[in-house]
Amino acid sequence: MTIYIALLRGINVGGHKLIKMQELKDVLTNMGLDKVKTYIQSGNVIFHSERNAEQLEEQMEQEIRRAFGFSVIIILRTASEWEQIINNCPYPVNSLSEGESVHISLLAEEPSKECINHLLEYKSEMEQCCIRSREIYLYLQQSIRHSKISAQLQKVGVPGTSRNWKTINKLGTMLNEIQ
Repeated sequence: MTIYIALLRGINVGGHKLIKMQELKDVLTNMGLDKVKTYIQSGNVIFHSERNAEQLEEQMEQEIRRAFGFSVIIILRTASEWEQIINNCPYPVNSLSEGESVHISLLAEEPSKECINHLLEYKSEMEQCCIRSREIYLYLQQSIRHSKISAQLQKVGVPGTSRNWKTINKLGTMLNEIQ
């Protein structure tokens, strides 16, 4: 069986697309996923399955639409991919100063060169980014809320969702515990 992490995009934000994690866990368990665990309300799910990622994404999206009445984008990664995401971070995550942060945008597929080049135009002394396959690493020396580069993530041309470094690491810890 493969261990997966599913990241649901845009749920429980600003009072929209509300899903209680226990209800999400029940829906996913009822569709045959094993050892389903959730982390915080932003739609982070770890589970075991014998199905491949493409099948899972489609089935999970259908079941969530059926159960909750709206569509969500699901980004899947395997446990080994998640480990690589953590290990490949190009920024000094162990020595962040106050106000600095690292975020990762996880994409459904690799963005085009044109979209990557557009994003890179927004790099500055205060905001860095590094694109590695289906992940965009952001190193922000000020708040993400005022970040010009993070505002451009929606223009990379492929669906994705972002998580902060704390969430990325916590999910990595949970993966180790579920194996």
